[in-house]
Amino acid sequence: MTFTQAHLLGIEHLHPSEITALLDLADQYVDLNRQSHKHSDALAGLTQVNMFFENSTRTQASFEIAGKRLGADVMNMAMEASSIKKGETLIDTAMTINAMHPDLLVVRHPHSGAVDLLAQKVNCAVLNAGDGRHEHPTQALLDALTIRRAKGRIHRLSIAICGDIAHSRVARSNIMLLGKMENRIRLIGPPTLMPSQINEFGCEVFEDMREGLKDVDVVMMLRLQKERMDGGFIPSEREYYHRYGLDGDKLNHAKLDAIVMHPGPMNRGVEIDGDIADDINRSVIQEQVEMGVAVRMAAMDLLARNRRAKQSGVMV
Repeated sequence: MTFTQAHLLGIEHLHPSEITALLDLADQYVDLNRQSHKHSDALAGLTQVNMFFENSTRTQASFEIAGKRLGADVMNMAMEASSIKKGETLIDTAMTINAMHPDLLVVRHPHSGAVDLLAQKVNCAVLNAGDGRHEHPTQALLDALTIRRAKGRIHRLSIAICGDIAHSRVARSNIMLLGKMENRIRLIGPPTLMPSQINEFGCEVFEDMREGLKDVDVVMMLRLQKERMDGGFIPSEREYYHRYGLDGDKLNHAKLDAIVMHPGPMNRGVEIDGDIADDINRSVIQEQVEMGVAVRMAAMDLLARNRRAKQSGVMV
């Protein structure tokens, strides 16, 4: 198994073989998580600290469950009540945490690059749980695992990513991962929600939803990132749903066996029709949540192995 990273800060620096290695291990953890006894000792004796500077439900819960199932001592820091609010800098917070000798640090932060900065200041493995508009690597990996299990492969598929591309770290990580795995990627959305450097992404770009969804294998919807919008990016939610919300009519332009994805939380009736989201024959949204725990278990397991190997002087 090939995985040489000391941290998981993004998809950009992962080799395709490392992505495959992580997904293969995650597959094993899917099997473990479906058993009555769901525990492993892969992280026994290690300490995992979760630092979420932004609110999160799915990501924080799945990292916590993942760590506990692997036998780690897990601590969730309430950052809204932390010394950051009292004026402490991010560097000082990092140094304080480092002095407690954690082994794994999971960080979500509203500013792009903040997690990378923390990784330079601590002696433990750092996992990026989302930083600003930059990256959300474990979301892209769980999406890849979901696609691979549904389609039997994660390469040479036609995949549409639809909606708020400009503000989405999920889209950014998925574009990189799916591109590394030789997929054909289509980006669909209004010009106001496309990043200015869109031409550098190597993707096909569509403004018309029906045209963009024609014959795709995967339809990946995105949440409108209202908290990151500072202007009139859409005329109204009603108009947005009419043009870019996924309903039965638009989905009919995709392949008959196309799967529907959404990273959550969903705005039903804005980004996606509720009946489509709940369609057990097309939607894999609940599977994405399940895969999230397995992928995060695999990521922490692999980083812990590398950390132990480095400490013992054995290269893996």
